[in-house]
Amino acid sequence: MTEAALPPGWPAMSIADAHALLTAPGVPFEMEEVTVRGVTMKSWKNSPPSLRSVVEAGRAHGERIFLVYEDERVSFEAFHRAVANLAKEFAARGVAKGDRVAIVMRNLPEWVVAFYAGASLGAIVTPLNAWWTGPELEYGLTDSGAKIVVLDAERYERLTEHLPNCPDLVRVYVSRESDEIAHPEVTKLEDILGEANSWSGLPDIALPDVAIDQDDDATIFYTSGTTGKPKGALGTHRGVNSNILTAACAGARRFLRRGEMPPAPDPDGPQRSSLISVPFFHVTGCFAVLNPSLFAGAKLVMMHKWDAVRAFELIEREKIQSAGGVPTIAWQLIEHPARANYDLSSLESVAYGGAPSAPELVRRLSETFPKSQPGQGWGMTETCATVTSNGAEDYTHRPDSCGPAAPVAELKIVDPADGVTELPIGAVGELWAKGPMVVKGYWNKPEATAQTFVDGWVRTGDLARLDEEGFCFIIDRAKDMLIRGGENIYCVEVENVLYDHPAIMDAAIVGVPHRTLGEEPAAVVTLKPGAEVTEQELRAHVAEHLAAFKVPIAVKFWHETLPRNANGKILKNELKKLFEDKADA
Repeated sequence: MTEAALPPGWPAMSIADAHALLTAPGVPFEMEEVTVRGVTMKSWKNSPPSLRSVVEAGRAHGERIFLVYEDERVSFEAFHRAVANLAKEFAARGVAKGDRVAIVMRNLPEWVVAFYAGASLGAIVTPLNAWWTGPELEYGLTDSGAKIVVLDAERYERLTEHLPNCPDLVRVYVSRESDEIAHPEVTKLEDILGEANSWSGLPDIALPDVAIDQDDDATIFYTSGTTGKPKGALGTHRGVNSNILTAACAGARRFLRRGEMPPAPDPDGPQRSSLISVPFFHVTGCFAVLNPSLFAGAKLVMMHKWDAVRAFELIEREKIQSAGGVPTIAWQLIEHPARANYDLSSLESVAYGGAPSAPELVRRLSETFPKSQPGQGWGMTETCATVTSNGAEDYTHRPDSCGPAAPVAELKIVDPADGVTELPIGAVGELWAKGPMVVKGYWNKPEATAQTFVDGWVRTGDLARLDEEGFCFIIDRAKDMLIRGGENIYCVEVENVLYDHPAIMDAAIVGVPHRTLGEEPAAVVTLKPGAEVTEQELRAHVAEHLAAFKVPIAVKFWHETLPRNANGKILKNELKKLFEDKADA
């Protein structure tokens, strides 16, 4: 779509005027100035004060369906009962405020219950990447010092041999395990809660009485680091819950921009429904989709794994209004040949983020789903998900932008050469972000925290520019990282595994463009004199140590030292040319 497709008279008001109207005193999106960890910032005045309060708000939606998975349907009331009963169990096992409760499972109803059961106790909930290998998961459990871990059967099998290496663990809960478990410290989750469809029959008990402050620690989500070891980003209740009003405010802004008043919330109106196709162990799935859905009373439909045809079936059956996740999924919704066989007319929003997306995607979505408004945003693990949002006509007008910052957030562009000088509008530099959504720092990593977080600002590592209205344009990543289908891959982590192979003398990971995944990892290596190894052997070596999405799709052999600049940095742009035949652009 082009600017010619925009409605006459658009925009009816500037971004600044829209934000001023939306955040005025006495309105739902009112802001207040707060001091957090010695830093003054803007914050949502009416944000729920804790994740526990979100659970309590969710119960008000009663017998409406909250979670759908296969043939399982869990109402908001049944969910509240499951959370309260599991929280009681955790407390009986000694879980107290500040303890870490880890979750390692695919998207399941009990993932959601475990998350809020831990959060309601004031514990620091620590979801780990379910795609990680056993050694990677062991690192997450030991680094966080998790006291309890909740697993599904697949992850339990993967972790069994590693659990003895996690001395802080006192109890393991396993869901959907058909075999008998003889280990005295391992409990089947169903022995506590029963099957998901029976949660409505659990005892009606109150959540344990725990005082939780907005700025108390709430979550640890791991993000890969340039040192090769993942770092745990420590989020607060304020940070996590900021997404609830950030998303609602961005939605209201779209109406004002086209000269309309946002509709008033109608608690008795039709229920919103979303298809969740990104993992809960990512901040997008947990903070930007799950938590607002519980608060607002929206139905959340899960999938065992992403499958476009299954998505079509669920959109038709459940009258899904919102779908998306990463650009990969949006492309599949558009291009799958089976799409015409299903009634997808309920779709009103296809939103995505987490990976590079082509402006062409906006046009194709609008053509394919005329009723649906495409949207995207920008955020990171270190910002508890959403900072910027772009949708509706704004996205049509600027399809290469991730949108302006939420009213409570600030963005600035800093000269990467000195890390101090703020650059003018239009100049490209490192993107810095500030606001209530920024995490406290990295768990037990003071040096990395000091490097990344400065006076309330997070140095994002993204190269970007801002325009006159505050729209952000991500140009490139300053960090040596690529993003495959929403998954961060830090090149040094894969390179370190390659260097561990006895045949490798030099190694580099580069990104190969892929139209739907964004990019994929590929490797260039130099062998030690006299050494021999095949491409298949090297890929298998990486697969033994790292999750499958980090394994290079191809390996090229370079017969001399890899090309470097005067500072010794590998010239990866030169190496990318080796894979032009692999690029799926």
